[in-house]
Amino acid sequence: MKAMVLHAPHEPLRLEERPNPVAGPGEIVVRVEACAVCRTDLHVVDGDLTEPKLPLVPGHEIVGIVESVGVGGALAPGRRVGIPWLGHTCGCCGYCQTGRENLCDNPGFTGYTRDGGFASHVVADEAYAFPLDGFSDPVAAAPLMCAGLIGWRSLKMAGEGKRIGIYGFGAAAHIIAQVCVFQGREVYAFTRTGDEAAQALARSLGAVWVGSSQESPPVPLDAAIIFAPVGDLVPAALRAVAKGGRVVCGGIYMSDIPQFPYSILWGERQILSVANLTRADAIEFLELAPRAGVTTTTTVYPLEKANEALDDLRAGRFQGAAVLVP
Repeated sequence: MKAMVLHAPHEPLRLEERPNPVAGPGEIVVRVEACAVCRTDLHVVDGDLTEPKLPLVPGHEIVGIVESVGVGGALAPGRRVGIPWLGHTCGCCGYCQTGRENLCDNPGFTGYTRDGGFASHVVADEAYAFPLDGFSDPVAAAPLMCAGLIGWRSLKMAGEGKRIGIYGFGAAAHIIAQVCVFQGREVYAFTRTGDEAAQALARSLGAVWVGSSQESPPVPLDAAIIFAPVGDLVPAALRAVAKGGRVVCGGIYMSDIPQFPYSILWGERQILSVANLTRADAIEFLELAPRAGVTTTTTVYPLEKANEALDDLRAGRFQGAAVLVP
């Protein structure tokens, strides 16, 4: 098999040949068809997330075909599956026992603590792989496995409000905006100043208002979701939401939140963070996405160009999601 491998933070990934993987008990070997590139991958490569296994194959938005199954497995070879960030949980800690496996005390994460999908093959815990029988296009489906899932969990945490602000109109935002429209909500999209391409994408997906993150929306929002890893956006979002509104931080990493006056939090406004996902989130979203008519905007790179894809993501040189194809 071939893989793009990280040996140390801040270093480019290296293309390597590795022995073909073997599935252990409860595992599957998957031939990767497509793996989307997530901002979390950037945080791993750039050293913002400080405890990766090294050397590491990044990538956790994986779509592929089951090639072999370990002892005790039930998935049949030939079946298309999706593999997300959450790669394993202990099943016995207090969080797992109360339906909050996303907060597990001893988790495993695809592309962080276990090798991921920037490769031709990947080994996954079968219990954390999701059948994608109704998804015929692996490139289009790959961004759903994190951008879609985290977007969905963020939207659920935002509550039932009608007016939803989205800060940072990238991969997750362009997916969850479509869900909001399907649900009859209004989307208010905030982008970097002058990012006309992202603003045009937001309008094409049904946003009722589009502006820069420095602007105020024309009406108070019921909730705001921040996908950009920029702590300065938290006070801005608090100022944009109405009393009782929620500000949901949807990323695994964010720069420091600056000091802000209590007055913009007062009025029972809330700040929440989203951590990982549960398998229930994935089941819900993968059933909803086709009904909502969710489509993904993708830019395809060959596996060997993973470093280029990461650089382009870092610089904001494409809309939607980058997807690697072996």
